[in-house]
Amino acid sequence: MADELAAFRECWKQELTSKKEEQRLVSAASPSRSTPGQSGHRDSKNRYFEDLKNPSKGQSEACSPSKSAGCTEDEGRVGGGRGEAEAESEDQPEYVSIARSLLDGRTSPLLDRIQEERSRRKRQYHNMTDVCRASLQQQQQPQRKAKKDKELVEQLIQDLNEVNDIPFFDIELPYELALKIFQYLNCTELGRCAQVSRAWRVLAEDSVLWFKMCVGEGYHQDASVADSPCWMSTLRDCRNSAKTVRSNWKNRVGSISQLQFELGKVLCDVSSCDNFVLAGYTSGDVRLWDTLHWDSAASYLKANGLSANTNPRPHVTHVQVNSTVAAAAYEDGCVDLWSTETGGEPIHHYQIPGRIQALALSSDSPVLGSAAGSDVRLDRADDRGYWRTLCQVQLPKTVESLVLVPGRKQQCPLAALAAGEAVYLLDPLEEEPRTLHSVYDHPVTCLDASDSNVAFGVKRTGWAMHDGGNKIHVYSVETGKPTVCVGNSPGDFTCINLRDSPPHLLVCGNKDRRVRVFDLRSGSSVASLYAHHLGVTSVQADDWKIVSGGEEGLVCVWETRMGAKLWEMHNRHPVRHIRFNTSTLVTANIPDDKSPRGACITDDDLTAHRRHRGVICHYDFSEDASSQDHILPICRSDYTESYGYNYNIGLTVPYDRLSGSHPSH
Repeated sequence: MADELAAFRECWKQELTSKKEEQRLVSAASPSRSTPGQSGHRDSKNRYFEDLKNPSKGQSEACSPSKSAGCTEDEGRVGGGRGEAEAESEDQPEYVSIARSLLDGRTSPLLDRIQEERSRRKRQYHNMTDVCRASLQQQQQPQRKAKKDKELVEQLIQDLNEVNDIPFFDIELPYELALKIFQYLNCTELGRCAQVSRAWRVLAEDSVLWFKMCVGEGYHQDASVADSPCWMSTLRDCRNSAKTVRSNWKNRVGSISQLQFELGKVLCDVSSCDNFVLAGYTSGDVRLWDTLHWDSAASYLKANGLSANTNPRPHVTHVQVNSTVAAAAYEDGCVDLWSTETGGEPIHHYQIPGRIQALALSSDSPVLGSAAGSDVRLDRADDRGYWRTLCQVQLPKTVESLVLVPGRKQQCPLAALAAGEAVYLLDPLEEEPRTLHSVYDHPVTCLDASDSNVAFGVKRTGWAMHDGGNKIHVYSVETGKPTVCVGNSPGDFTCINLRDSPPHLLVCGNKDRRVRVFDLRSGSSVASLYAHHLGVTSVQADDWKIVSGGEEGLVCVWETRMGAKLWEMHNRHPVRHIRFNTSTLVTANIPDDKSPRGACITDDDLTAHRRHRGVICHYDFSEDASSQDHILPICRSDYTESYGYNYNIGLTVPYDRLSGSHPSH
């Protein structure tokens, strides 16, 4: 086979050599001859490509051993003629390249036979090496075991270096399923995943993930995914804003406004929820503010015809408000209900014999509870907005406290009642209220409820003083069984905040002038703050701060972790209402004496002096005090009023920005 290939290559070399020599002679003798040569060239090309189609024919005619020596001068002359025509043709480089490829063996008809021979020799070599390897395998077995782990690690590293993508998420796993896995990651983890690959970056920056994270942290609760083009930027802006608001809380920076009632009557009760503040007065008037537009005129809610035509009009005893409705109770036992959207005339009205002792309105569902003496009534709005009475019960003793269990929404409402020494759980689906706790001569002093627990303070008297003092009992709403008992105080517990406290924590106030925080899991005290020298009247806490109000009229803001007082504000009269959210705080100083004598020049004048009326303060810590549009009301005053203020808050006025000073008023 090798001799045949050598003869084939030698034949073509002779042809090419003769072609080049005749080409030089023809170009020197007659350079204008072109036509016969072109036809000969086309014929030779056709014969060549036909030989490529039939390699067996070309092999037998051109490269057989019998004709290998027959490449005579005639064939050389024919080849020379073809070479002469080739020199005059424009396709000469293509023919030369084909010939050279044949000489190199790239398109030779013998290529298949050459490859077959190489494969046979390779198999023979491998068979010999396998026999040698088998003979040496037993000798090298210990060394192979030692190198096996290293070879596997090197192979793994080599495979990882060759991989340019992540096949688990890019090929095998659907996008929706990968997105569901990514939703369990936080912001930091998503940022790290975005640096792995382009595919992971697309997953980590998906708007659905960041929208759920934004809603989960309490921002834009009523929004949808399509409301923002980039929820990642929205979450970043919300976090920056929350950080600024917290700094303003700690440094007492923001705006403050007093919600005044100018008719000269005494403030009786205050309630607030979201951006609404509701107040009732001794004149029988009920006023509603929308704190999103605090400087706009407040809504006067009209009373029912019976109370409006009475002279003198009965005092307002209790008010309650949520995001949709507002309620007020009067001394004559009447209860009115208004819509916070429309105001005006009451949408629901009823009357209970006797004076209303307690009034409660659910914060997340249209349910109203009221108690007059020992009679308790629950009302609820149906799907069409009509209010109906769910149940009416009578307890053995006078009801002193009434709270509605939050989080029920479409479920049947539950009410916790404190009457004397007993605490009841009222379910309209049951015939009688369930008794949670009842101990003779141990009256209940305060009450609150969350979606899972009911907490109340119990006063220890008489022979029971040796058992550790006053306690707070916590009962489960679902089972009706006690879960924990905390506290060991000589003073009476006056207020409890279980609904708004962080998970597993309870904050309360006591007559012994301390604010306490208890861990319901262990029953131990987390913090004890000396707050108010006349006793604590109201308190609320969140995950990092506590706001408390005292009998002396002082409002204090505490940092929970350090147990340090951040700042305080003072107004006349006891603090009876405290309610705050992320950026706002509402406090109400309500006088105990609703009919002060000697308030004016004559005792017969029914117009009370301003210092006897009480005050409602609204703090907004989200406003930028350095902005001209957010100057506090006292700084925008025209100073025509005859009275002054003592805000004790860090204010910023236009000239302060020029001088760089921040005086405190």
